[in-house]
Amino acid sequence: MGRKFFVGGNWKCNGTGEEVKKIVSTLNAGEVPSGDVVEVVVSPPFVFLPLVKSTLKPDFHVAAQNCWVKKGGAFTGEISADIAEMLVNLGIPWVILGHSERRLLLNESNEFVGEKVAYALSKGLKVIACVGETLEQRESGSTMEVVAAQTKAIADKVSNWANVVLAYEPVWAIGTGKVATPAQAQEVHSELRNWFQANISPEVAATIRIIYGGSVSGANCKELAAKPDVDGFLVGGASLKPEFIDIIKSAEVKKNC
Repeated sequence: MGRKFFVGGNWKCNGTGEEVKKIVSTLNAGEVPSGDVVEVVVSPPFVFLPLVKSTLKPDFHVAAQNCWVKKGGAFTGEISADIAEMLVNLGIPWVILGHSERRLLLNESNEFVGEKVAYALSKGLKVIACVGETLEQRESGSTMEVVAAQTKAIADKVSNWANVVLAYEPVWAIGTGKVATPAQAQEVHSELRNWFQANISPEVAATIRIIYGGSVSGANCKELAAKPDVDGFLVGGASLKPEFIDIIKSAEVKKNC
């Protein structure tokens, strides 16, 4: 299929300096598949980006958790997307955008997320773009309508998808301990790939990596990874724990499929 497995670790707003050093030490000591098999990206809080980049082994990459939609200016508390050039120069090539926590808690609209993705790409960053439905939307049967609208808002602003990884994260499964069944994840991933086929191009549909996020753990990662349209994971809480190594190793399942 030609899509390299992708595992992202979103540390969110967690960690002290000592805790971050311990996480990095665990990652550095872990025996994981080669870079030919899996691409690993971890995303610490902004204040720890230099520390993690300088101490993490080069097999892994580092991502920012967010960036602003415009150049710098009177936007207190935001990080300008123009910092992307600095991040790229520092060897930090990735940013997470559109995470459900920002959509729900900070009211980031689909259109705003699309603008952020386009601007970050224009500044040289690669983007992990998140989409996903709430429990209410899932139960009302509107999952695909929701994630298609979120994806279309990005597609309206983006013409080149080579540096985008799409993360499907059902909101009801994030940090709850609940997880979409492998069949549920595969269904949405397959429908998203069909959406790209119909609305973007067959080439993008075949090559874009669609990863799953939502209470991924060492216990469920292999079964999820075996699904044909699940190209990896965006991991929250488990990325702070030693089991993140086991999740990375699930790439071997895909290699053997």
